[in-house]
Amino acid sequence: MKQKYVLATANPGKIKEMREILSKLDIDVVTRDDLGIDIDIEESGTTFLENSTIKAEAICKLAGIPAIADDSGLIVDALNGEPGVYSSSFGGDNLTAYERCDFLLNKMVKTEQRKAKFVCTIVCAFPDGELLAATGECNGIITDKPAGDGGFGYDPVFQPDGYEKTMAQLTTDEKNRISHRGKALQNFSELLRYRKAGKSI
Repeated sequence: MKQKYVLATANPGKIKEMREILSKLDIDVVTRDDLGIDIDIEESGTTFLENSTIKAEAICKLAGIPAIADDSGLIVDALNGEPGVYSSSFGGDNLTAYERCDFLLNKMVKTEQRKAKFVCTIVCAFPDGELLAATGECNGIITDKPAGDGGFGYDPVFQPDGYEKTMAQLTTDEKNRISHRGKALQNFSELLRYRKAGKSI
């Protein structure tokens, strides 16, 4: 019987991506909704690792099974690393994803420095207190205007290195292969395989 792992996120886009990538592992991935867990977790950390750990430990405690959380964000060179861990609230708590992208572009109107990167840290908390953590990054640039209707968040204004289209214009397979979350989950998958095999990491 496969062991159940619960995803700590309530974000539909993240759930879809994480389920697709984790489907290759011999585990049963469930969501908070599947378990009837409805809770707002305060992300009080100042790093992606701190925030993902907070979420993973909280959901693990409630569910009694391993919990996988991620914290991710966009780091823009011209904005001294903003929005970073505050990516989901950048410009205000009540903005839509489109408005957030527009807010970002407006802040960059006067700069030619467009370098940026997406960063994601995955943490899995186990009931025995053990933690597994993995990070992934995707480098690219911020475009002058949004393009594409796939993905979510800042995908329409982020063009990955080596591509002539934004993250929102990539196919699901393309995105999962090169994205920060895809890389973090692949790294996490390797750690989990080692753990299940009883090997030291």
